[in-house]
Amino acid sequence: MKKHLSLILVLALWLSLTAYAWVKPADASSDSERRTLAQFPELSVETVLSGKFMTGFADYAVDQFPLRDAWRSLNAMFTYGLGQKDSNGYYVHDGYIAKLEYPLDEASVNYAAARFNDLYELYLTDSDVYFAVVPDKSYYLAEDAGALSLDYEALFDTMEEALPWASFVDLTDCLTIESYYRTDTHWRQEALLPVAEKLGETLGVEVRADYNTVTAKADFYGVYYGQAALPLSSEPLNWLTWEGWEDWVVHSYDTGLDTPIYDESKLDSKDPYESFLSGNMAIQTITNPNAEADRRLIVFRDSFGSSLVPLLASSYQEITLIDTRYVSPSALGEYVEFGGADVLMLYSTLVLNSSGALRK
Repeated sequence: MKKHLSLILVLALWLSLTAYAWVKPADASSDSERRTLAQFPELSVETVLSGKFMTGFADYAVDQFPLRDAWRSLNAMFTYGLGQKDSNGYYVHDGYIAKLEYPLDEASVNYAAARFNDLYELYLTDSDVYFAVVPDKSYYLAEDAGALSLDYEALFDTMEEALPWASFVDLTDCLTIESYYRTDTHWRQEALLPVAEKLGETLGVEVRADYNTVTAKADFYGVYYGQAALPLSSEPLNWLTWEGWEDWVVHSYDTGLDTPIYDESKLDSKDPYESFLSGNMAIQTITNPNAEADRRLIVFRDSFGSSLVPLLASSYQEITLIDTRYVSPSALGEYVEFGGADVLMLYSTLVLNSSGALRK
């Protein structure tokens, strides 16, 4: 009798979930995973015969399954309970979530180097260019966690050999695992003063250390929190301020608008890290009317630059940030004057190892 009752309950649960899956509206995206979800595929004779309908329906069924986030969390906890080192491509060690970034994609690294060489030939042959690689958090975490990771030394060597015109700045000794958010990809701004000081020394400018720390009101859950589907705690999101920083003007060429250094409206968005310089933009300028020296800095960067560059802004009259994932290099001459400026290229290992978004 008990076996029959268990079977009836399981069947009832399965039928209920199936029925609900058919009647509930399809979700367009997943806030926790920060990605769009598969939609019901086109149903036609052609798509059925080609197999596209069943392939699309399989993706749709997985993405739109009822209580999907709860099931993902249960699966992740069960996986870790069985002693598996990673779940959904992520692993946790000492309270830090990291993504398995392995192996080194040599073709991607070479593609990135080719794009940087294009930039050099187009605009930078008369400039002193500095290049710094931001290691992802697995550089400091993977060995202790027993997780697979990139061959970082091979990546660093490849970039340095491919860009003989750039002076490389090693940032690995300026960072520790504590420099990164526990639940996010990025580094924490309040931990970046050693990085800013090393870059400032290299560029020949003084970085101010007389800062105040401001803690955002909203709790911060990073991008890895939802993707790993593990029940970890929130963490604070802080930013640093200096005397006179309110006078700095951030102008976005993408929108034509001036925005704050720290955009608090982004704290309620899917990615609160975008509060730094309002997130990823193709071209931005930071103008500091209080700068003592008439110096300009151009920074080619990815999202890691959003939280670092404000630490350098007190030393420059103008900083231009360029993200060639969102603008073609051939168009930059219309907006940016390269002559006479310091030039820094700042890219994370995550982008270098998956560089397809860098535009030609």
